[in-house]
Amino acid sequence: MARTPRRAAGTGATPSVDRGTALRHRAHVQQLTRPPSSAADPTDAHVLDLGVQDTGPDGALWALAVRGVATRAREHPDVLAYAWTLRGAPHAYRRAGLRDVERAVRPWSDDDAARRIFDAARPLRAAGIGPAAALGRVASALREVVDRPRVKGEVSTALTALLPAPYLRECRPCGATHAYEQTFRLAALHAGLELEPGTSPPVLRRVPRWTSTRVGDTTPAPPGAPLDLVHGALHLLGPTTRRDVATFLDAAPADVAARWPDDAVDVLVDGRPAQVLADDLDALLAAPAPTGVVRLLGPFDLWLQARDRDVVVPDPALRRTLWPTLGRPGAVLADGEVVGTWRPRTRGRSLALEVEPWTPWDDALRHAVDEQHRLLAAFRGVDVT
Repeated sequence: MARTPRRAAGTGATPSVDRGTALRHRAHVQQLTRPPSSAADPTDAHVLDLGVQDTGPDGALWALAVRGVATRAREHPDVLAYAWTLRGAPHAYRRAGLRDVERAVRPWSDDDAARRIFDAARPLRAAGIGPAAALGRVASALREVVDRPRVKGEVSTALTALLPAPYLRECRPCGATHAYEQTFRLAALHAGLELEPGTSPPVLRRVPRWTSTRVGDTTPAPPGAPLDLVHGALHLLGPTTRRDVATFLDAAPADVAARWPDDAVDVLVDGRPAQVLADDLDALLAAPAPTGVVRLLGPFDLWLQARDRDVVVPDPALRRTLWPTLGRPGAVLADGEVVGTWRPRTRGRSLALEVEPWTPWDDALRHAVDEQHRLLAAFRGVDVT
């Protein structure tokens, strides 16, 4: 049964905030206001609860750096582990919590599994195979195949030989038959496999000390279990809605509604209904005033993964600039507002930035962007152009 969000205790009317307040709150919760290198522990970042997408030349490590974690490009501490999870994308997590991650990303139903694996569900269901069970079977096969670190293409070839026809597709670009991509990716962590950081093409390897008896188990974790995805999304991307959380997770809306936290409360963002965790409500209503904090967000930063894009960027033309079909830029974030885009331009050992301001930038904002440019160059170990 779907859970009904509560109104804030002791109030007669639904609390209301404007979008600027909501976005500054989100920036604070995601720790985007922390000073650079203020956290020496690589695991000291709230966004790791939900996973930090590792896409692009800077990826997860830069996403942690802009949240105050002292990291450098290509220096992957062993306390972080990488795996294909949400939307089939590679994400960084705390290694110590990887077993909780695996349970948290199990499909919540066959409909949910079907939604996550896209077109792979149709031949499976036609053959009478449930999508959730299919992920378990692929996980067991992957465990058998990856007995040592192996590159993705090699793993795919070996996996194809172990799976029957409903699990396979003819790939015209490759000119070969292999497992559906999303099924392959989403089954890997259930097989106890992680991604070797910094490898392209990806190399899969076994997670150390992973109990083999758990391989292929797709029994969903109960609501409220450690690293619960719905709870995490509502906290880190709130205020938000069930629909936006379901889209963010590539999950079935009915399952998200069924797992909606009991302690969610109603709020209005510029008059639009949304929800926030009760524990976050006071902080939302007292969201920090503008502080001049500026960050260069990577194209796949969690901030830009929120599905209420019309709240994040109200102008439709600017939204198309920030989220094109191909070749996303990064975002210049100032006090919770996207005020422009940026792209890196590497020339030998030097890094230039190509910026596109969306509003007139004053000297303070330009200076802050220049400082972020220097931080990115230092993170990459190159000079500033």
